[in-house]
Amino acid sequence: MIADRYEFMRLSLNFPEFEFKIQEFEGKLSIFDSLRKKYLILTPEEWVRQHMICFLVQHRGYPKGLFSLEKEILYNSVQKRFDILILDREGNPFLLIECKAPKVSLSKKTVEQVAVYNKTIGAAFMGISNGRQHLFLKYNFTAKIYDQISELPQF
Repeated sequence: MIADRYEFMRLSLNFPEFEFKIQEFEGKLSIFDSLRKKYLILTPEEWVRQHMICFLVQHRGYPKGLFSLEKEILYNSVQKRFDILILDREGNPFLLIECKAPKVSLSKKTVEQVAVYNKTIGAAFMGISNGRQHLFLKYNFTAKIYDQISELPQF
């Protein structure tokens, strides 16, 4: 049954309520991505990513034109793919966010994953979310460490 495959949509996420365009095609649900202007297969991770995008745009004032989504980067000759990167107005990396499915717990390993991506990208802020928990960090360029912050800055 379709409802069983999409049980993650019934989980309570730690985001405000958002309206999404969802459609079924050939037995699969898709969600409309307002940034890429197309429907994407609805996975648990995509559900969290779309919530995060709406939160950043509607509640933190991040301009849609400064988002980069699911792009490949090269780290130590290995292809990696980040979830969300927001640039500042000069085009420099500002905020890198990794999204996980709601049932994936945030751990040291998940934080290390986004930190590895950020070694290549060099964003001042980074975050990780499974939709239920969010962890945000600010890079201290002098001490070369990440400091945890309670919430992301307004843009």
